[in-house]
Amino acid sequence: MTGTGPRIAGGMVAAGLVVGVAELVAAVVGAGSAPLAAVGATVVDRTPDAVREWAIDAFGTNDKVVLFSIMGMVAAVVAAIAGVVERDGRPLGSIVFAVFGIVAAAAAVTRPGASWTWALPTVIGVGAGIVALRWSSRRVAASTAEPAARIESPPAAEISDTTSRVDRRGVMRGIVGVGALAAAAGVTGRVLGVRTRGVGAERAAVRLPVPNSPAPPIDPAADLRIPGLAPYLTPNSDFYRIDTALVVPQVSVDGWSLRIHGMVDREIRLGYADLAARPAVERLVTLTCVSNPVGGDLIGNARWLGYRLAELIAEAGPHPDADMVLSRSVDGFTAGSPLTALTDGRDALLAVGMNGEPLPVEHGYPARLVVPGLYGYVSATKWVTELEITRFDRAQAYWTKRGWSERGPIKTGTRIDTPGGGRELRPGRIPVAGVAWAQHRGITAVEVQIDGGPWQSARLAAEPSIDTWRQWTYDWDATPGPHTIRARAVDETGRPQTEEVRGVLPDGATGYPAVSVRVG
Repeated sequence: MTGTGPRIAGGMVAAGLVVGVAELVAAVVGAGSAPLAAVGATVVDRTPDAVREWAIDAFGTNDKVVLFSIMGMVAAVVAAIAGVVERDGRPLGSIVFAVFGIVAAAAAVTRPGASWTWALPTVIGVGAGIVALRWSSRRVAASTAEPAARIESPPAAEISDTTSRVDRRGVMRGIVGVGALAAAAGVTGRVLGVRTRGVGAERAAVRLPVPNSPAPPIDPAADLRIPGLAPYLTPNSDFYRIDTALVVPQVSVDGWSLRIHGMVDREIRLGYADLAARPAVERLVTLTCVSNPVGGDLIGNARWLGYRLAELIAEAGPHPDADMVLSRSVDGFTAGSPLTALTDGRDALLAVGMNGEPLPVEHGYPARLVVPGLYGYVSATKWVTELEITRFDRAQAYWTKRGWSERGPIKTGTRIDTPGGGRELRPGRIPVAGVAWAQHRGITAVEVQIDGGPWQSARLAAEPSIDTWRQWTYDWDATPGPHTIRARAVDETGRPQTEEVRGVLPDGATGYPAVSVRVG
């Protein structure tokens, strides 16, 4: 027997031990130092834009789950191969593990905010994995070795075969035991990481300030409450999440601060307690991702609580020739916002609350930026720690380095929420409904077209703020047969939504949303 099956199992279990032990060590060093997290983050940084946009379009907010799944499958295949090729006199599998360790350690120590200690989870984990791989290889080799000669009496041969089978069972039991140890280490590491570095309990205890300037009451007429239509306010649990963080940063208010520096008269640094002593404001603002396709769902509306960025920046005294604010996240992400957009009187906020509670950790706790009228890639920095006042001709942000537009103003758009595409409908009056947006300009009209016919005016819901989306509805007398429904919006400057079909690169998708239905 060659023992290929046990060797594959041994390699995969050894790789599991690498991950489990690394997670355990990373619970002490830092969550982002785990090898899969570090390699994954590096992959995200180096992924071509076309591939990234394909992933977001195909998987939406599940893109990170898909990436980890692919990484896990690739690691399993490589580990299986390493298990097969590992031999006492030819440790090729151990070399494969060591090469992975070098790559993962290099990825870890080069992450923003990392130190040499970020290599420890990989080094210790790979070391444990190589020991397990060597052990399983030797045990498999011993259990599958053929007897030197088959000249013994038949009873002795039977005893030898029985012993061999027992040995193989022992090897498999040992491999399963190592697998259980790997799982235990991984689970313990995750639990320990949450307890030692997680900020969930801290967040739950945070008391938000009472806003000196609360958001105006939401007119009940702003929410049409039509089945299938997105609610006016997006629940935190449903709010889209698109960012570059594979591991959500856990930032404590005790160690957090915001540094404002660069082309300023005086550098300032504010802690969380410093903010609490300032007047807070509450505003309704809709955020939109530049990767949102026509008719897509990478958009959400929330009630934000925070502090006016214009006032914070004014205290630092920006120089007259500055025109850009480069915001930086704790994980190294940067966004470049026009200075005017943060200081021209719009409700640009350093936000600490979302829909009546502290920011969810995945949405930027303890503080993030919210800027009406700009796509998130140039404004909505989560876990923000720095505002550098500079110029567009001196600095480039994360996505502008990758070919995206510098300024990122949000385009007028609309979406058809109901009826959904591909549905079978009954004849009669059917509400066609959706949302339209043109943040910081407002929506003045939405029109609906059926089968290329004349454009018909939709009824608009109330508009509590020009910085939020606006619901709309149109009563359609549906007749039997296939139909195509399109919609378009007009902002309050009188400019209609662009009909030209363009992809999201480099500054957002354009075109009219359309759904096809059949009435039977």
